[in-house]
Amino acid sequence: MKLFSLATRNLKEVYRDPASIILGLALPVTLLILFSSIYKRVQLPMFSPQWMTPGVIIFSYAFLIMFSSVLLTRDRESSFLTRLFTTPLSPSDFIIAYLIPFIPLALVQTVICLIAGAIMGASFVNIFLSLVIFFLVFMICACTGMIMGALLSITQVTAFGSVLVTAIGLFCGAWTPLKEMGGIFETVGYSLPFAHAVDALKYLLSGASFSEVLSNFYWVLVYSIILVLSAILSFRWRMKQR
Repeated sequence: MKLFSLATRNLKEVYRDPASIILGLALPVTLLILFSSIYKRVQLPMFSPQWMTPGVIIFSYAFLIMFSSVLLTRDRESSFLTRLFTTPLSPSDFIIAYLIPFIPLALVQTVICLIAGAIMGASFVNIFLSLVIFFLVFMICACTGMIMGALLSITQVTAFGSVLVTAIGLFCGAWTPLKEMGGIFETVGYSLPFAHAVDALKYLLSGASFSEVLSNFYWVLVYSIILVLSAILSFRWRMKQR
């Protein structure tokens, strides 16, 4: 019960700033419109709504790192979180309570982008299978924010978070196929989960079977497990430091 009380409180805190929420929802659609306009002029497949939509959605999740880390850091630095550490809540309870408010936002982001992509001419299949990968990437981003929020100051979160969002944009392969770029972009990109998620979703939403994207799926799955466990350990460490 205490877990859901905290989650409800966090939900109110997250949606108390509608400007950030609107920006988080509008930016992906704006990017889709931009690249769709480019596609109409140059007819390059990489800019088509069919291929751009999954990448734009994955990139939009990167902003959840900032949202979640800032919320948690503010609670920690205001001593609100320290008081909560005296309750029977476990580290995993805290993670769940701070993750729940961002699930509706991620879901709305995903649905809006898929609808916008479809309006621009894309045709999506295997949507429900794709939701598994979308959810795992959401967990990766949100738990990364949890780790930052548990360990860093608000100044460090703002600086490091901005760098991280930029890095995800550069190395996720949303704008240009990393294999065509080669070099450090391909090496670094495919050592992280985001490029694998983008590749898997591009083919899955275009009609490929789940077995055809399993190798990419495993990368995303392993990263999500590691980051969930790391977030729990970060909370456990922070609770011992109170």
